[in-house]
Amino acid sequence: MLYASLKTLHLLALIVWLGGMVFVHFFLRPALGALEAPVRLRLMHDVLGRFFRAVLLACVVVLGSGVWMMARMASEAAALGVKFSMPLSWTLMASLGLLMMAIFGHIRWGLYGRLGRNVQAEAWPAAAAALARIRLWVMVNLLLGLVIVVLTLMGVAR
Repeated sequence: MLYASLKTLHLLALIVWLGGMVFVHFFLRPALGALEAPVRLRLMHDVLGRFFRAVLLACVVVLGSGVWMMARMASEAAALGVKFSMPLSWTLMASLGLLMMAIFGHIRWGLYGRLGRNVQAEAWPAAAAALARIRLWVMVNLLLGLVIVVLTLMGVAR
């Protein structure tokens, strides 16, 4: 029961993260195109701040539940006297997930900070450039997340 609960939390955290990236990139950002730069950039800064707090929590949940589920499988194998070898698919998922978290760290503590400083200083061209970099790295993370989902659903990640 605990394993199923943690797997559910793991998946829900991923849904929040991936779904949020899809929403912001494909729906919110284009809809804000009609707004003037100061309004658009302030709004995106505020929205991203809220979203990044949720992503940070999602990262903690995904990392904690993922490590726990892998450790549990290794522990059960050891208890049965069976040699545990982590499947390649799990290694791929974990590696890509850690890469996504590292990219998120770059976005959150690097690029988002630059966006905030430029919005505060009302340096709109620089703020727009920072937002464009955030958008690029969010797209990279979204593609990595979709690769993980496809590998999982196609049966490769078992």
